[in-house]
Amino acid sequence: MKSNMRSNSHSKLMSGMTMAMLFEKTSTRTRVSFEVAASQFGGHALFLAPGDSQLSRGEPLSDTARVLSRMADLIVMRTSSQERLLTVASNSGVPVINAMSNEFHPCQLLADIFTFIEKRGSIRNANVAWIGDGNNVCHSWIHAASQFDFNLRIASPKGYSPNHEILNASCGRAHIIEDITAAVRGCDVVVTDTWFSIGQENDKTERKKAFSDYSVTAELMSVADPNALFMHCLPAYRGNEVTADVIDGLQSVVWDEAENRLHTQKALIEFLLQDKDK
Repeated sequence: MKSNMRSNSHSKLMSGMTMAMLFEKTSTRTRVSFEVAASQFGGHALFLAPGDSQLSRGEPLSDTARVLSRMADLIVMRTSSQERLLTVASNSGVPVINAMSNEFHPCQLLADIFTFIEKRGSIRNANVAWIGDGNNVCHSWIHAASQFDFNLRIASPKGYSPNHEILNASCGRAHIIEDITAAVRGCDVVVTDTWFSIGQENDKTERKKAFSDYSVTAELMSVADPNALFMHCLPAYRGNEVTADVIDGLQSVVWDEAENRLHTQKALIEFLLQDKDK
């Protein structure tokens, strides 16, 4: 997918097809990458914000899903509750992609894992350090650790650790490590995310205090492997979860991560649609 983009040669996989995008949360990279993907595949992306449909007037989500799946070929949903996503999936006759829920962000992990492979080769048995909030992206990193057989060390403030059921299902690949330096020491990747996820803006003062010792600095990166990569799903807030010299430094691959959202999501769309007419 990435090579074809560079050579201006695009498949017409979605020619005559429509992708319905039901987004109940704001987005930059996710929305743009999915819309560009549909365009490059020769298809059409139909974007529905919260106020753009009858959902805003109380139509059951299950009914909306049934209608959309009778007209569109693919549904992409960004929502708060995982249950809402599952409701759409269970009532849809076409594939449904999780474009982010409060619990998980799997499309981000497709891009992150691909970025590591692109830069360093197989991620199997690599050591990854997650620094900060045990949020939806962290949960997807836990899933990835068991899926791709690498070790995930998670350093979070007390009260902000990832869901323990998700952690316990990692087949022993993900672990909580209280000491942030110990979590990073010798690792191959250092990953962080904003301290203020979508919907948590009102808790900024409390969260900033809780996470004040969980910033990825050049000093912290110095204890990782010399070839360690720095990742961040963006948006980033320099001076909070990461310092400017790290995110803008030579070890940072955040811009490759962001671009790779497009390529990995195109691969996902192809995987879901390639047998549609067979």
